Amino acid sequence: MKKSHKIMYGLAVVSAVLVTYVAFPHDGKIDDWQYVPEPVPEEPAALYMTSQMAPQTRALGLAAGGAKGVSNYRENIKNNYLPLLTDITYEGLFYEYYFDTGEKKTCEELFCPSYSYAITRDPFSQKEEYYLAVGLNSGIRESEFKRKKLNLVIVLDISDSMNASFDQYYYDRYGNIVWLDQTDVGTSKIQIAVNAVADLLDHLTDEDRLGVVLFNNEGYLAKPLRSVGETDMEAIRNHILEINAWGGTYMAAGMEIASGLFDEFYAVDKNEYENRIIFLTDAMPNIGETSREGLLGTTERNAENNVYTTFIGIGVDFNTELVEYITKIRGANYYSVHSSTQFKERMDEEFEYMVTPLVFDLELRLDAEGYEIEKVYGSPEANEATGELMKVNTLFPSKKEEEKTKGGLILLKLKKTSIDTRLKLKVSYKDRTGVVHTSEKTVVLEEKDADFFENNGIRKSVLLVRYANLIRNWINDERKSILEDTPVLPSVNTEDGIVICKPVLGEWERQSVPLQVSEGYKKLFEDFREYFEQEMEEIGDKTLEQELQVLDKLIRYGYGMIFHSYFCV
Repeated sequence: MKKSHKIMYGLAVVSAVLVTYVAFPHDGKIDDWQYVPEPVPEEPAALYMTSQMAPQTRALGLAAGGAKGVSNYRENIKNNYLPLLTDITYEGLFYEYYFDTGEKKTCEELFCPSYSYAITRDPFSQKEEYYLAVGLNSGIRESEFKRKKLNLVIVLDISDSMNASFDQYYYDRYGNIVWLDQTDVGTSKIQIAVNAVADLLDHLTDEDRLGVVLFNNEGYLAKPLRSVGETDMEAIRNHILEINAWGGTYMAAGMEIASGLFDEFYAVDKNEYENRIIFLTDAMPNIGETSREGLLGTTERNAENNVYTTFIGIGVDFNTELVEYITKIRGANYYSVHSSTQFKERMDEEFEYMVTPLVFDLELRLDAEGYEIEKVYGSPEANEATGELMKVNTLFPSKKEEEKTKGGLILLKLKKTSIDTRLKLKVSYKDRTGVVHTSEKTVVLEEKDADFFENNGIRKSVLLVRYANLIRNWINDERKSILEDTPVLPSVNTEDGIVICKPVLGEWERQSVPLQVSEGYKKLFEDFREYFEQEMEEIGDKTLEQELQVLDKLIRYGYGMIFHSYFCV
């Protein structure tokens, strides 16, 4: 810990102790809350009730760490803004859907990869493409799944920007504000956040430990890391509900104090305890160190000491580029929420999975004369892949429904280099205790005519990757044309097809830009929509219709027809 931050941490503790009122009720439990809030305008009402995870007998799946959804992308388009390139990630898009992983026999281990392949033509160029899906299967059943005990520190942003409602639109330091039509009109982000945090407490057991840190212009130790069984949790819940927001945003201060709480817990038994920080912010930094190095450096150091981080972005102003960078760190994941309903899903229904990484340092080595890895989709570490190696830092447990896993695969685009169709796939990974596991399998890609898909899981993933690549090229090309004041020349065309987007944008790309669809992309969206709808019918997944709704809005925008929601007809 930096000297300045040690001083800050010490001052925070000393000042907090001076104002601490520690109550000892008749049951001997401690109210160790140390933060005295500013006067609260009104008491926030409970937004929803919590329910414990019901035991089930079905199996769990696995999903890659990193982004857990692409809601920023949808919110920007819904509100007539051009998304950021970083708003739509492949792993985030995959996590919104359930996939047939190609599992052919019941998995009896922590992790059992399965493999499926496809030969398919690009919908624009008609060139053949080769894909291999890695299904993320686990032998753990929901009825048997039990997270480890938690040393949990919640870090909550209480800066003034949290007083904004979800019906307000902020864009970090550029200050553009647009009023949105959201379901939680009039309810501030801080109200929704404190209710979500209060309800999260119901997931903790007496053997867990809980700490709370708040931050605005500076960091505050609100509650030291103490056993839940020793703590008056009802009093803590009430204190959390009294929190109000004011001041600036100094994220690094909050993270530094939270990190200091784990100093005495670095050596805990990894078989027994999980160390995790849940960091909630609307990410509008305006005080202190706003560079990546401050927050990112602390998060990386924590991961080296087995303290992992979950980031929850509150509202469309979440800086997804920064968070994507952060979530490449071991054991990290992030969610973006835009309503009390999404908060409930993330921090209540998915809590047990969110805080429990199961697989670390996954590597898949491709030993094949006839193929090499051209691109990896569905993991934040995708850019680290080489022609023979795929790396994934972390896999988390994921829901299964009707034998399909939420976000349950990673897609490899292969480059065919010879007629040899055999692939030797070698997998290695570490479990939560650091034990290394390995497996090896030979897969033969039979000669098939395009379009061939071994199952609907790989078919859906190829469809979503093509959709994401088209959208990412559109965002990149439109923003480039604005910067250079030149006509849009689409990177996607009938000669090259849907190419992999190569970002050439810098700091300026984070500016808030009105939605625009050039003539070239309007035509591309029209043609792609027809292909997408046909594939959706073949796959039989009506949840894909949300992407058709986005395409419909973009097509209409290309015709100059402006709508305030892509749900308009």
